Amino acid sequence: MNLSAEDRALLLEGAHYDPHTLLGAHAVPKGTLFRALRPFARRVLVRRPGMADAALRDLGDGLFGAVLPGPPPAEYRLVVAYADGGRQVVGDPYGFLPSLGELDLHLIAEGRHERLWEALGARPLTHQGVDGTRFTVWAPNARGVRVTGDFTHWDGTALPMRSLGSSGVWELFVPGVGAGAVYKYDVLGADGAHSLRADPMALRTECPPANASVVHLSDYVWEDAAWLASRADRPAHAAPLSVYELHPASWRPGLGYRELADRLPAYVADLGFTHVELMPPAEHPFGGSWGYQVTGYYAPTARLGGPDDFKLLVDALHRAGIGVLIDWVPAHFPKDPWALARFDGTPCYEHPDPRRAEHPDWGTLEFDYGRPEVRNFLVANAVYWCEEYHVDGLRVDAVASMLYLDYSRPDGGWLPNAHGGRENLDAVAFLQEMNATVYRRCPGVLTVAEESTAWDGVTRATEHGGLGFGFKWNMGWMHDTLLYLSKDPVHRPWHHHQMTFAMAYAYSENYVLPISHDEVVHGKGALVSKMPGDWWRRRADLRAYLGFMWSHPGKQLLFMGQEFAQGAEWSETEGPQWWVLADDYVAAGDHRGVRDLVRELNLRYRAHPALWERDTVPDGFAWVVADAASDNVLAFLRFAADGTPLLAICNFSPVVRRAYRLGVPAVVNVWRETLNTDEARFGGGGVGNPEPLKTESTPSHGHRASITPTLPPLATLWLTPA
Repeated sequence: MNLSAEDRALLLEGAHYDPHTLLGAHAVPKGTLFRALRPFARRVLVRRPGMADAALRDLGDGLFGAVLPGPPPAEYRLVVAYADGGRQVVGDPYGFLPSLGELDLHLIAEGRHERLWEALGARPLTHQGVDGTRFTVWAPNARGVRVTGDFTHWDGTALPMRSLGSSGVWELFVPGVGAGAVYKYDVLGADGAHSLRADPMALRTECPPANASVVHLSDYVWEDAAWLASRADRPAHAAPLSVYELHPASWRPGLGYRELADRLPAYVADLGFTHVELMPPAEHPFGGSWGYQVTGYYAPTARLGGPDDFKLLVDALHRAGIGVLIDWVPAHFPKDPWALARFDGTPCYEHPDPRRAEHPDWGTLEFDYGRPEVRNFLVANAVYWCEEYHVDGLRVDAVASMLYLDYSRPDGGWLPNAHGGRENLDAVAFLQEMNATVYRRCPGVLTVAEESTAWDGVTRATEHGGLGFGFKWNMGWMHDTLLYLSKDPVHRPWHHHQMTFAMAYAYSENYVLPISHDEVVHGKGALVSKMPGDWWRRRADLRAYLGFMWSHPGKQLLFMGQEFAQGAEWSETEGPQWWVLADDYVAAGDHRGVRDLVRELNLRYRAHPALWERDTVPDGFAWVVADAASDNVLAFLRFAADGTPLLAICNFSPVVRRAYRLGVPAVVNVWRETLNTDEARFGGGGVGNPEPLKTESTPSHGHRASITPTLPPLATLWLTPA
């Protein structure tokens, strides 16, 4: 009945790899040995069906035991009494067989469990006919792991877990614990130190700054079946795709997921965007990181509500016809001592070599992409957001920092790969696996890389050696064009190439043109504030730029607040300056005009397949005039699959250019002005071409025919066949 001194010490320290051999009910020659670990209990009894309660002897240190007659019962409960008069009747966690199957353990060890969240974490279930929660956690080098939570009054002694062979997984089924229970793991690390850890696989968390995990069981009923069934009907690169990026916590400060579900879909639908992109929704301790330093990869941040509330938001957007992209951050994680860093007392999720683990820019840690279990944690997480939350795509953050071993590292501060190069081959293999898995499992979902270098094949298929992304952010286009727009028009001729250079590589990848949150924070100013001149000229430049952006090859992304030309850069505490749209604001028409233009851009964009149907092939684009630097004029044609053209003309000069001859296809007899960013309703001066433009037989710009439109100052025109 009494434990050996060694077993007692290991059990009480939380260092026994198989506490089920010491606790629970075990057959002995004279009957059944019952042993329980119940710290602070005054008395413990065993309750068996059809039998009187039998008391266990107090063995000290919270241990109770006795040999009772009869074989081990199929079912029994513990009656636990405390000195304060409290009393519990509970199932015994040590009376159950392992609740995780051999196939799950095999897939985890192989790093191939594509629904990892169903095997690891806290999962309410019925096991051996009893309701409770299965706790499982991967901690391969831990000396021991225990579950603690509000159901143990946060005492870490009572619930030691067992190690399931060589898998590195620790498991315990705790009867009577259900959804809503708050918990952590007490991990005795390989370094001999105890630490309380949030569950890496938690599906729900406490609201920060609290950081415990919460047992979760979803009962949400989706209503977006029609959306999911149709989203793969057209390849994304040959479909309209314009993205409204937002920070959910500050879009309308104070709104949670449910309130956002009531307001966001209508706003985005009214403006005509096809998708929203949510800055990282996963749980993160520091709000000022905007979600880019994640600790809870499988849990939406509790700041805005519960997991089912987040599902409601996604569902509402889908029912409004709007796709949902989320920012996903597999590049690094923070060092908080209650989270992933040195989880089992050793580098577990991070690379064991500090030169590979430390991220020099952000004070964070990089994942060990070469470790199968870590790679599985991330690949399954990508699948999880797509399958469990129905998101339509992942924008993968900071891909460049993953791809290069010398990223932001000085000479001597990094190790070459096996071939002597600077490429992180483990990260490459991980990204390829992630993309291939997501595209295989989730039809219609797309992945987008934030990748700022000239890495070859970011959007090439994995079977052809590429990384397998659907799209890549065109950071070069963004930097070049914003630099051009920051110059006074008199200086723009010397920077004209910055508006045309992107076409030299436009078809090397499938691109998104991003005006993201990164461009309107940290002293960079709002988008309209980057333009030179007075307020009128800034707004005119912005309108012309947006017209250029929406007609340029590549999909569009615009960050919240920029759709109505707010003047201040973004603040995560204040959100967009909605008040500039109010009726009593003196310049309301200015901001409303830009917003109305964005709505019109999206409307016209969707209506003209020339702007998106052949977006990623050279046949969909042709320059008309690319070298009119002294005029600050650009003109190009876009073509739909059936050959229907659209002519885009940009005049980035404050001068009206009348009868400006441009070559056009002779097959079109009459052109009409479809869009003019200088229209009065957008806040412009109203210069334009109200009458149709007849094609003349005068050759120009390599065409046998031409037209002579009036070009408004600081404006973009779209002309289409009448």
